[in-house]
Amino acid sequence: MPYSQNYDVLIIGSGGAGLSLALKLANHSMRIAVLSKFALTAGSTYYAQGGISAVFGADDSIESHIEDTLDAGAGLCNPEIVRLTVTHGKSSIDWLMEQGVVFTEEQTASGELKLHLNQEGGHSHRRIVHTADATGKAVSLSLIERAREHANIELFEHHNVVELITSSKDTSKDTEKRILGAYVLDSTKQQVKTIAARVVVLATGGASKAYLYSTNPQSATGDGIALAWRAGCRVSNMEFMQFHPTCLYHPHAHSFLISEAVRGEGGKLILPDGSSFMQYFDSREELAPRDIVARAIDHEMKKRGIDCVYLDISHKPEQFIREHFPTIYQQCLEFDIDITRQPIPVVPAAHYTCGGVLTDSYARTDIPNLYAIGEVACTGLHGANRMASNSLLECLVFAERASEDILQKLPGILPLPEIPDWDESQVSDSDEEVVVSHNWDELRRFMWDYVGIVRTDKRLSRAMNRVELLKKEIAEYYSNFRVTSDLLELRNLVIAAELIIRCAQQRKESRGLHYTLDYPETDNSKPAQNTVLTPWTTDRR
Repeated sequence: MPYSQNYDVLIIGSGGAGLSLALKLANHSMRIAVLSKFALTAGSTYYAQGGISAVFGADDSIESHIEDTLDAGAGLCNPEIVRLTVTHGKSSIDWLMEQGVVFTEEQTASGELKLHLNQEGGHSHRRIVHTADATGKAVSLSLIERAREHANIELFEHHNVVELITSSKDTSKDTEKRILGAYVLDSTKQQVKTIAARVVVLATGGASKAYLYSTNPQSATGDGIALAWRAGCRVSNMEFMQFHPTCLYHPHAHSFLISEAVRGEGGKLILPDGSSFMQYFDSREELAPRDIVARAIDHEMKKRGIDCVYLDISHKPEQFIREHFPTIYQQCLEFDIDITRQPIPVVPAAHYTCGGVLTDSYARTDIPNLYAIGEVACTGLHGANRMASNSLLECLVFAERASEDILQKLPGILPLPEIPDWDESQVSDSDEEVVVSHNWDELRRFMWDYVGIVRTDKRLSRAMNRVELLKKEIAEYYSNFRVTSDLLELRNLVIAAELIIRCAQQRKESRGLHYTLDYPETDNSKPAQNTVLTPWTTDRR
């Protein structure tokens, strides 16, 4: 039978953002639940290779980091949010080290140890703090270990949220709509629980699995974005889907990213004949922002009819490569690619969702007591294109901001009303699971073909027609059969795809990650505007 659980704070997502917030709240006498859709390490944080941007170098400055971020964001970053985030870089790294994260160091001329700093695309200085080429893994494992030690934190693996629970606005009692908790599928028992919470935080990551090729793990299905949208939150800038320029191209390799740090350490992008090409697209060549590099690779592949380009770091000493990129070296070696002697075949792949649930500087959404942190949120930091390694920094800074607001507000939040349990009396077990897998495949393929790196009005229109058909089919399926984790992901993903398309259709220019052949120039005749979608004027199924 379904059953209810009650918490002060329910955090949906166990990546860098969610666990950081849980730890920042854990010492304040409250019950905290952290849900993970799969294993605790299944999110994007665990797979992040590059690192975390923060100003440590003597030749670097906060102002330079701000300027680089604003430049990459192509006119759509919120300068106040950028400054807020960047100025908390050093303190965020210090906090992670207090949690046990060990970062790569180097020895100075005087024999002292200091943090080793990488340089990545868009950055004018070395400012990427990292743990070799597996920073996310180090951060994730340390935070999980600390969270397990806290009696106030309960960790739930294989728990997928079905729907957020909200109250109705009552003008007669002068009470506004607020969050009450969530209905949650326990995948191990195939049972839907009712979890009540005075505060709910979305930390579910992005929606890159809407595309056929992605660097993200299977969990990146836009769950938090779709949940917030259906609950009544605005969503912004979903057209800005970042495609990482260099994903390993191999028939047996699934979603393996080749870190931007490889290019930061001198890796060159080359064609099959060995010739370089980035000099024809940007003076910064391999260190240009990701949107420029991804479009350049896409252009060369289409122009020449080739399946991939190559990233060559083999001119560096073998020991240097093995020390700096041990994970990439070992992974490529499994596919008979020795990166100390051979170039790496690479293609662009969907990587990061720059838009998301619209939030303020304290991570608050449109619904009281509902917060969004990390990739699921649109804070104004990334604008039209996220600069490398600003994402983990955003997770840490906005976990801190959300914790400050939650601690201040929690004592004044009204008691929760009684919440009805999930009703599945009118549904049955599905005998047509193949429908889910076919719809999933169709969605990701037409998103890749029509809403990818280069877009047109006609392609977007075709994609929207397909989305509308899929939405109806999925809604009918959802209404008649018991929910499964696969069905929940598909239902969320089709909404995320629709939001991406709607935002792309509204932007009549090319800016940052959104490039359209129908409007190839950036419209500088007026100030740049965010694309904001409001759910109560749109079908939210």
